[in-house]
Amino acid sequence: MNKIALITGATSGIGKATAIILAKNNYNLIITGRRLEKLNELSKNIQKEYKVDVQILNFDIRNNEETKTSFNSLPENYKKIDVLINNAGLASGLSNIQNGDIDDWEKMIDTNVKGLLYISRLVMPIMTEQKKGHIINISSIAGKETYAKGNVYCATKHAVEAITKAMRIDMLPFGIKVTSISPGMVDTEFSTVRFHGDKEKADKVYENLTPLYANDIAEAIEFVVTRPKHVNINDMLIMPTAQANSYTVHK
Repeated sequence: MNKIALITGATSGIGKATAIILAKNNYNLIITGRRLEKLNELSKNIQKEYKVDVQILNFDIRNNEETKTSFNSLPENYKKIDVLINNAGLASGLSNIQNGDIDDWEKMIDTNVKGLLYISRLVMPIMTEQKKGHIINISSIAGKETYAKGNVYCATKHAVEAITKAMRIDMLPFGIKVTSISPGMVDTEFSTVRFHGDKEKADKVYENLTPLYANDIAEAIEFVVTRPKHVNINDMLIMPTAQANSYTVHK
């Protein structure tokens, strides 16, 4: 039987690219997100192209009750998850902390930290019972460093790093792998979301340089999940050649 991977935030970007690359590797998929039409389109294309099974869970990961209800609706055989990819995340706003928008703060904390915990809390007991599994948390260079006007976003990704380390300790007796993947600049919807839909402003972030693309991170995930049973990639930091750290780029 094919392995099962659950990918949060699969409607676009890294999540979508990861779903495709894991389908190529004969994984059956559970894809989640808020935009049902995007999930349906991805599911249809994957099933046609790769002949694997796809389950759709349409919910807002910031809502714990919605997350639980949606997850519990899965067929029992689909709850035997081999790989959990905590990809859902966002940045909202870019301002000095003293001028920060509290709605932006709550959106980032609820998605990047609490949402990751909500879905992990549902999957981890299943993995510990079956004594196998792999959790991959998509962090960021912002989890390693703090940059100007990134304050709360950086804080949430620092939290993801800490949670990942804690998971690795607590999952160790059960043989469960835990990995953190931290990208630098990736050209996805990330900046458009950060600037509240202002695509023109978002596009300027990547002007005159070649950033990472979603598939670059998906390929890293493919590498991580295909290591031998005795090998765990703890931490992976991936940067575009044009970026030295969280705030220094060459254009």
